[in-house]
Amino acid sequence: MPVKFTVSPKKDPRNLTAAPKYYATIKSDGRADTIAIAKGINSISTVSNADTLAVLEAFLAVVPEKLADGKIVELGDFGTFRISVSSDGSQTADEVTARSITDTRVIFTPGKRFKQMLETIEFQKEGGPVRPSPAA
Repeated sequence: MPVKFTVSPKKDPRNLTAAPKYYATIKSDGRADTIAIAKGINSISTVSNADTLAVLEAFLAVVPEKLADGKIVELGDFGTFRISVSSDGSQTADEVTARSITDTRVIFTPGKRFKQMLETIEFQKEGGPVRPSPAA
């Protein structure tokens, strides 16, 4: 099933008097929570829904712990998660402390399976025909 997108006008923040340009914006088709993921796994395996849900809940507890320990979490062809920070700049290295850190985030880098999906995904303009991904 193709991923739907809409078209949104956006102004250039550096030149507010310029005419807006139009960009594709993905239109989500709802959400898939942990229970939906567990049911999906259950439908293609012999593992019970309750066991799958328990493993997913454990996974969701362990991954943040590993990230908080400074680890990069590698999940094979799925991809990797790592912590990234932003900080204030200082004149010398000695002036940089933990207090210099202004923001933290988790970065996901897709692995082989995600990259394959991104190369073969199809898009459909809402109300328009299906178009293959430009990478295809």
